[in-house]
Amino acid sequence: MLINRKDRKIPVYRQCELIGLVRSSYYYKPRYFRSDDLKVMRLIDEQYTKTPFYGIRRITAVLRRLGHITNHKKVARLMRVMGLEAIYPKPRLSKSNKEHNKYPYLLKGMSIEKPNQVWSSDITYIRLIHGFVYLVAIMDWFSRYVLSWAVSNTLDVYFCLEALEKALKTNRPKIFNSDQGSQFTSDSFTSLLLENGIQISMDGRGRVYDNIFVERLWRTVKYEDVYLKDYSDMRDVKAGLSNYFEFYNHERIHQALDNKTPGEIYYVSDKRLNQTCFASQKRLMSRPVPTTYPVLSQKSVQCAPSGQI
Repeated sequence: MLINRKDRKIPVYRQCELIGLVRSSYYYKPRYFRSDDLKVMRLIDEQYTKTPFYGIRRITAVLRRLGHITNHKKVARLMRVMGLEAIYPKPRLSKSNKEHNKYPYLLKGMSIEKPNQVWSSDITYIRLIHGFVYLVAIMDWFSRYVLSWAVSNTLDVYFCLEALEKALKTNRPKIFNSDQGSQFTSDSFTSLLLENGIQISMDGRGRVYDNIFVERLWRTVKYEDVYLKDYSDMRDVKAGLSNYFEFYNHERIHQALDNKTPGEIYYVSDKRLNQTCFASQKRLMSRPVPTTYPVLSQKSVQCAPSGQI
């Protein structure tokens, strides 16, 4: 065995780098689900993307309306596997890991006026034809530029570290914002941020507005790419997402960015253009988030308006 997990001097992620092994491949453990479970998971994913504020019982009701006789316990189990949770404030429904430090939310009332002032990150579920993977992305808040991303078969910290290390090769932010998930509160992840002199900001539990631009990114990626292509396996999804994020960063214009691309805003040096984009973002943040989207059927997926992402 080339990897020694008990080695305290060289962490596993560094051992993988030394032998040229992708960490997600080392930690990969096949998971098998019945075909009817995968079908239900696809419908849950579509409904959650459309209405992230729906809880377990409402999603169960939607599935029954579509002809799937299932109970809320099964829906709850599948949503846990998918890493999904309804977005609304909830009283002490989960206990924090006492071993992990928590950090305050630093962005309240802050004016985001330039690139690399704030980066944000989140994880989402990406369905495949016969399974699923998880996607993490790191985004520059001001420009919406996706600095890095990674996919994994498991919800471990290592693919999040991989994305962070890649992003830090581009630049470094003043503040890094995320939710309180175990991946982002882990010692290995927060230590890397602190070693680079980066302030850590964490969302309040269940508050979608604290990381709103990444939430909008997930909806865009799924409606414009994932739902249209139905990726078959890990290699397929990596190739497809690589092409999509290249398009998203350098070709897809955004109304909130004065019809510029994220890449143009991220790398631009024109202060007047930055001021225009800042004004557009303030207007966008003051608008309520849409709560209804086109209905998704079992047979086809309609493209929802992307909005001003």
